[in-house]
Amino acid sequence: MKGILGKKIGMTQVFTKEGKLIPVTVIEVEPNVVTQIKTVEKDGYDAIQLATETIRESLSNKPAMGHTKKANTTPKRFLREIRGVNVNDYTLGQTIGVDIFEAGEIVDVTGTSKGKGFQGVIKRHNQSTGPMGHGSQYHRGVGSLGTMLPMHVLKGKKMPGQMGNVQRTVQNLEIVSVDTENSVILVKGNVPGPKKSLVMIRTAVKNPEGKNEAADLVSYVEVVETPIEEVNEVAEEVAVEETPVEEVTEEVTEEQTTTEE
Repeated sequence: MKGILGKKIGMTQVFTKEGKLIPVTVIEVEPNVVTQIKTVEKDGYDAIQLATETIRESLSNKPAMGHTKKANTTPKRFLREIRGVNVNDYTLGQTIGVDIFEAGEIVDVTGTSKGKGFQGVIKRHNQSTGPMGHGSQYHRGVGSLGTMLPMHVLKGKKMPGQMGNVQRTVQNLEIVSVDTENSVILVKGNVPGPKKSLVMIRTAVKNPEGKNEAADLVSYVEVVETPIEEVNEVAEEVAVEETPVEEVTEEVTEEQTTTEE
């Protein structure tokens, strides 16, 4: 088990050299710092605590700054635990980057879904509407709330209420590409949460050893083409520099003959 914290930037699409389109979510990863290591002997379970996104000291407090100071790092905005890891592979204050993952790996992505406010049962629970005719007098209502017996609303009844803004995990997503230069991970499909929200990428629970063949993506690196005029100038310079020795000798001989005459 391994994991890292990142920021959801948005969605885009990439193409393979075979012409296949792959929708991906762009996740930007600031280097994570291991701020705490928990063990079975001391805490009852094995886990590491990761911290990311540096903030000013004025936005933190003394307990938080003291906690991060133990790892010899600056105050952080987000701190999350990852359980099930081999704690012997980590040290306090260690920095973790995007290179811990490879293209083709199967992962689970956890985030907080978009908040949609107070919603009715039709939008919140996908219930059906009533007839839309004017004489219906029942369009988007909740419906029957109780039965004759036990004559009260049963626990767990689906009703209107707050929708969204809850933690959700999308499992078995594939990492399409890992850009170590820009600290970006491309994950196939969509992940929960709005743009600029915190997400956690972890090894897939149901498929920890899963790995697909990395897709051969089309590269859009700009190729600078040299103008033909410049190429001709360079060719002329090379031609002048590479004048055969025989021609030079003939020219010198002609000059000597002319001088003697």
